[in-house]
Amino acid sequence: MSLLWDGSSYQHTKYHKQTKNQWARDDPAFVVICSLLLAVATLAYCAAYDHSASHAVFVVISVLLFHFLTAGVLLATSCWLYAFDVHCNSFFPMFVMLYVIHYFLSPLLVAHGFIPVLLSNLLFLVAASYYHYLNFLGYDVLPFLERTTFFLYPIGIVIVLSPILILSGFSPSRYFMNMYFSQRL
Repeated sequence: MSLLWDGSSYQHTKYHKQTKNQWARDDPAFVVICSLLLAVATLAYCAAYDHSASHAVFVVISVLLFHFLTAGVLLATSCWLYAFDVHCNSFFPMFVMLYVIHYFLSPLLVAHGFIPVLLSNLLFLVAASYYHYLNFLGYDVLPFLERTTFFLYPIGIVIVLSPILILSGFSPSRYFMNMYFSQRL
């Protein structure tokens, strides 16, 4: 599995539709693997920044429920079941950027100053844009959908907001780290 996939996994979706006559995958293994990787990454953050084991459990559960599952379920509910597969495929590269790469860069990204703010915003910009681009690719493969470019619109919003956030000194890294680990930062 490539860290920078280009949507070629959606070509497999077409074959899946032709062979099994359904768009959504019938194997929950990818959801389980993503959940486990997310839990491990969150535990790494907790080991580095948390102040108690009970709070760490709360953080892991909230990240799994809200960052991954609830976002996917809301997306799937607003569209249809195939949308959860699109969310899972789109979430994985974002996970690599915002949970793995961010973890190793977090001492730099939570620091004060222009460079940490710039790097934090750029990392979140790339991750959010790539997530929405992969969503677009996932819906674009469906022959019964029209105007799938609608799924690219959030990228424009992120691109417009990023310079404003950078110039205002807002750091998404500090915001999210303080949201979960305020006693340590």
